[in-house]
Amino acid sequence: MTGGPARFGARHDVVLAVVLDCADLARSGAFWCGALGYVAEPLSPGRYRRLLPANGNGVELLLQRVPEPKAHKNRMHMDLRVPDLEAEVARLVSLGAQCITESPIAEDGWAWHVLADPDGNEFCVLRPPATLTKH
Repeated sequence: MTGGPARFGARHDVVLAVVLDCADLARSGAFWCGALGYVAEPLSPGRYRRLLPANGNGVELLLQRVPEPKAHKNRMHMDLRVPDLEAEVARLVSLGAQCITESPIAEDGWAWHVLADPDGNEFCVLRPPATLTKH
């Protein structure tokens, strides 16, 4: 991906952004910037904070401060696909994530853990099958 933010369906007039509810923009910004290698726009008095890929290419993550705590399972979540599952889970836990699964879930050659960010939003960290990681 080059040349700026991710586009939806290759349309030049639509930019794809993911919006994530949170309680604390600074705390969530620090966590997700560390997790994804993103940079945050400066905090403002509003209820939003944009996080962008450090190189400018990719999907924007827009944090939205909300007053209510998370109450139910996410209907949509992010997957982080990595070559070293255990090392990445340990790194994310050190940033403030909680590992929800005790051991990796395995299915069709994939292995993953379910984690939660500091606001309780679930996301998965996956190791793809070896057949997908070889080029």
